[in-house]
Formats: sequence, C-alpha cells, structure tokens
Amino acid sequence: MLVWCGLATLLSALDGSVLFLALPAISAEFHARVPSLANLGSVVALGALGALPLGMLGDRRGRKLVIATGTAGFGIADIASSLAPSLAALAALRVTAVIFETAVAQSALVLAVEEMPARHRGLGAAAMTLAAGVGAGMATIAYPIVAPHWRLLYLAGVLALPVSVLVWLRLPESAAWQETRTLPRLAWRGPWVRRLVILLVSALLTAVLYEPASIFLAYYGSATLRLTPLVISAVILAASVVGGLAYFGGGWLTDIVGRRLLGAGLAVLAAVGGAVTFAGGLPLFWAGTLGASAAGSAASPVIGAWMVELLPTRVRVTAETLDVAAGALGGVAGLQLAAALSGRLGLGPAIALTGAFAVLGAVVLLLLPETRGAPLEA
Repeated sequence: MLVWCGLATLLSALDGSVLFLALPAISAEFHARVPSLANLGSVVALGALGALPLGMLGDRRGRKLVIATGTAGFGIADIASSLAPSLAALAALRVTAVIFETAVAQSALVLAVEEMPARHRGLGAAAMTLAAGVGAGMATIAYPIVAPHWRLLYLAGVLALPVSVLVWLRLPESAAWQETRTLPRLAWRGPWVRRLVILLVSALLTAVLYEPASIFLAYYGSATLRLTPLVISAVILAASVVGGLAYFGGGWLTDIVGRRLLGAGLAVLAAVGGAVTFAGGLPLFWAGTLGASAAGSAASPVIGAWMVELLPTRVRVTAETLDVAAGALGGVAGLQLAAALSGRLGLGPAIALTGAFAVLGAVVLLLLPETRGAPLEA
C-alpha cells in the first residue's frame, strides 16, 4: 500500500515542482514579468478548486479509483505542457495537472494514514511526505542538467501512464472506507465541521506566504540574488535532504508526543523560516530555505495524521481537498499582495511581510483538540 501510494505521490510532486524551478526560463521564453508570473501562479493555484469533485468521488467510490485515474490525468497534462505554445496555454494545462495532482496526493495520504496501525499513523503520513520530497528532489537534480530547456522535464509525465495502470491493479482499497459504504450519508454538522473550519482558516492564512514563496523562490534567487540555476538547485536540494530527514523525525515524534503542540509549533517555525528566506542576501536565503524546509517537512506528517483523526471517514478526502482549495485561495491572495507590494518594496521584502499571515495560521491550529492514536470516526 505504501509503495503504490508513495509512487503516485512522488510523480505528482515531481510534476508539480517543475513550474517553480523553471520559472526564470519560462519568464525569459515568454517575456513575462513579475505581475504576469504572479497571475500565472494564481491561476495554477486555483486548480485545487477543481479537485473538489474528485475528492467527493474518493469518499463515495473509493480512494483507489481517484489515485489511479488522477495519476493518468496529470501524466497526460504533463506531456501536453511540454508542447505549450504560450504562457496562457501553459497556465491552462498546469491548472488541469493541479486538479489531478491535488486529488492524487490527498487521496494517497488519506489511504496511507487510514491503513496504518493507530500507533504509527504519523509514520504513514511521513512516508507520503517523503515520497513527495523525493519527487521534488528528482526535479531539482534534473533541472540544472537540462536548463533552460524546461519542456524536457514535463516529458517525464509519460511515466505516470504505466504507473496508473499498476496502481489500479495492485493498490488495495482502504478498509476503513469499505466499512462505511453501507452507512447513511454524513450530515454536515457536529464537532467535526468546526474542526474543518479551523483547518480551512489555517490553510488559507499560511498559504498567503507559502504560495508566493514557492512560486518565486527560484525567480528571486535568479533575478534578485543573481544566482545560477546550479546554485539555486543546490540550495533547494540541500533543503530537500534536510526535509527528508525531518519527514520521519516529525512522523516518529508525533506518534510519541502527540499532534497539537508539536504541529502548531513546527508550523510557526516554518513560517518564520519562509519569511527569512526573502529578507535579503545569500546567507538568509540559505538559512531560511533550510529552516523552513526542516520545520515544514517535520510539520507535514504531524498535520496530515492529525487531519485524518479529526475528520470522519465518509468526508475525509473531500475535507482534505477543501483544505487544499482554501490554501489555493490564500495563495492567490498572497501572490497578488506580493506582486502589488513588490513595486514599492522589492520582491523579497514583499514576500517576507506575508510571513505574518502564516504565523497566525499556525497559531490557529491550537484551537483544535489533541487526537494522537484516537479511533477513526466513521
């Protein structure tokens, strides 16, 4: 189960990382400046909203169906992206890809955590986070080799097509989901709805920083700090290695000490690190990127396991997808805010200021209860 969920997650992350790494080359090829790139990022981020029907499908028809068909979907979108004739066409194709990437990543995370023993749910979430990190790391290593020919990386989407067939044939369905198929539809009321609202608010606020920070990381390093693609990839790769170690550190620790304080605390540290990255100069770029990667990577399995325990099985994938959609809306706000402020303050300070929203979003998580090892609600 972990192998097939992890492989689908890896490919979705590899696919989703190319735009951020190749943004300087895309900007040069299509003669796009910061406002146009911010609009590109905004449109692509909104693709998460399109994943909502697939999230609902995952709750009604099973996790396996969404993971298999979604993997094929983003693979086809990748191949088409390598042929995009304009920035608008690339944006449309990346929106399509994000719809499937989001559905696959959230469905795989839910299935993995549902199937893990209660005492190891954090490690199950960590495995999916690590798979995503490996996918992003593969793109990071490959890009300096092919730069500035970014289209070649999207051709890797062809790998997703046979993998989607293997996922359909080999991946077992979630036993937790199968046990709920005969239960009546869950009403949208009760304590879990309040929990979901808190999670959505947190996701929206934190994405005000994380979306522009992700979109403009390589662009800022290139345009402002004058770094070469090799140096930028070295920074990102180092952050990926640190993050890889932190994935299992966070997953292991949360299964021992719990979710609430650990998740909120790591999220605050990640927000501070993300803001520091854009505060100015190469040392802060290195320190902030590594710090944000370590704290954010450690927080990811904590929050991933926490969400599965907070939400009922019958709406879990839908709720997870809603969380990503809320993040997309926050990300659009962050991108537009950064673009508006960059003309006066410069791109780096404009993004750094959005860190205040991310800190607030992390603190909001303290409104949620502790759930470590709690029985999953049907």
